[in-house]
Amino acid sequence: MPFVFGAITLTLIFEAAALVANSWALVVAGILELLILIFAIYGSAALLVKGLTQRLALKGFGTPLFNVLLLGTPNSASAQSIGQEKKKNTKYAEPMALGSFCDTVSSFIFAFYCFGYVTSFALGVAWVPIISAAQLFATYYAHLRQDCYHTTKFGLHATYWLIKAWEEFVASVLIADANDVSSGREAMVGDWFFVAAALVLCVGSLNTDCLELSHNLLFLLLTISSVPQIPLQGYYVFFGVACSLFTAASLYGTFSRLINTIAEKSLIPVGPQLVSTDQLKRILSCGRSDRRDPGESPQNDQIADALFYISNGEAALSALHAKSTSTNSSFLHLTVPWVLISGAVIQGYVSQVQVRGGGRFGSVIPFFYVVVWATWTWFRFAGVLIQLSPMEAPGFTAGAIAFLDQKKQEEKPQSPCPVAESRLTSGLLRITKLLDEGGVCGIPTDTVYALAASCKNPQAIEKIYNIKDRPAEKPICICISSVEQLSAAKPPFSPLLWEFMKNVYPGGISCIVSKGDWLYRLGVGAAYDRVGTKDSIMIRVPDHTVTAHLCDLTGPLAITSANPSGEPDSTHHSMVLSRLGHKIQGVLCDGDSKEVVASTVVNCLKIDEGTIGIVREGCVPAVRVQQIFERVKSQML
Repeated sequence: MPFVFGAITLTLIFEAAALVANSWALVVAGILELLILIFAIYGSAALLVKGLTQRLALKGFGTPLFNVLLLGTPNSASAQSIGQEKKKNTKYAEPMALGSFCDTVSSFIFAFYCFGYVTSFALGVAWVPIISAAQLFATYYAHLRQDCYHTTKFGLHATYWLIKAWEEFVASVLIADANDVSSGREAMVGDWFFVAAALVLCVGSLNTDCLELSHNLLFLLLTISSVPQIPLQGYYVFFGVACSLFTAASLYGTFSRLINTIAEKSLIPVGPQLVSTDQLKRILSCGRSDRRDPGESPQNDQIADALFYISNGEAALSALHAKSTSTNSSFLHLTVPWVLISGAVIQGYVSQVQVRGGGRFGSVIPFFYVVVWATWTWFRFAGVLIQLSPMEAPGFTAGAIAFLDQKKQEEKPQSPCPVAESRLTSGLLRITKLLDEGGVCGIPTDTVYALAASCKNPQAIEKIYNIKDRPAEKPICICISSVEQLSAAKPPFSPLLWEFMKNVYPGGISCIVSKGDWLYRLGVGAAYDRVGTKDSIMIRVPDHTVTAHLCDLTGPLAITSANPSGEPDSTHHSMVLSRLGHKIQGVLCDGDSKEVVASTVVNCLKIDEGTIGIVREGCVPAVRVQQIFERVKSQML
């Protein structure tokens, strides 16, 4: 991959040089493009063979050229050991480097265009949407990581680049005449929404490092430089300078975020945190205490909501115009990208993110707005092209409002399955009854929400695989209330294993141990063959009062995370309801989950040999687990 990235970078440089140099630059760019193609074919073949054979049949994958974790570290062996143990507290990639890289390329393309190296944006309009699509992928990764800030930031940037790309295409290709472009832009006000949104991002990043705040300030400068009220003579100079500065900052951000993320330490300086999170909260809340109602929808459930409001706000402000501009064809043509992209394209993306993430809006409301904005854009602003009179627009607007109002009245929130409050004894008894009757229910734990089935009903455990589309080869663990419940079954565990369990239970650590007849005494019974593997079983003892009490009422539960296989974990009961509610028999509602990732899984099968293995790192860092084990082992000697 380093060779590919290097070749791509050099190709872009020589492609740009070819505009002012001789044909030799195009020859070099062509050779580099051929090398990229060869690497792509080889890489595709290597990954395909690996997928078919489940092993690395072709060389070049899996072995890095050097270990970034060792950079700047005096003790290499120690650093490598720590680096192998310390991993990110999530299974999803960090989006910062990708988002910054997309900003780098998009702003560089606009800077190139603004300084007059090309007179038409016909080629740029092909590049920028591709880069913006990649930036939306960064937004989606941030969404999977429960990162509202980067979800909003990269979504806002992708929207901005898409709109500006198509606006410049319309101005340079479809309109072309500078006077017409100037007269059309004078009445446009949509860019002021980006200025306001960029200012909000600056305030929201005060508790981050200096690099992040500087990047947001330069984006604010970028949005100011593209305000259409600036005279056309100075518009492109100002915009080009702002794009150049933003390109430099984004390029530095790309490498710093990438290297620092891989190394998991600050090898490239990014500056200190200016304001603490608590201080920023006090400033924004004007000193008021947080008195959120326990039943209020949590922040984790509203990660994509900011993009929903941004896209609608941008579309609405862009659509504002005076009566005198209703017949200005340049204004109407230039406004189409501003309303259509923000109101329909980005809104459609938000619709998909909402439904996959279990957002409280779901996909229905954003999709309604997609239909309205898309139809109204072509009806109102592109009506000149399709021979529609602008005087008919008020009638369509009234119809759209009536449509949305009717849908709002028809929308009656109905739970797809029975729900119960965890704070009520009756709620806990209701879920207990459903589990005893062979149902599968969503329950809270000390990490994320889980799907649970009683071990008294083996067929219910089989249902879990179908509900989640979970691969059959992935075993399901059991959940019990306490270590005392486990010791009552008298499993033949060594003193070292018992002591280790007493130090990690209850909590966000799951231990894999050997199976045996003791599971029948524990209460697993007929589910013996349906939990764990043939020889081992994973045991969870959550540090959660509700879950522990539920296990006391039902006996051991077979549990797994409450999400479709391969999708993000559920961190609120509404996410369980929206994604799996139509497939399960009940949900025990407990609001926000304590963590955003599942438990850390520890293989204890060889603990008597003095070693444990980290099968999956979750809410408890692997380094912390190893420290606990070493302490227990030293105490047992």
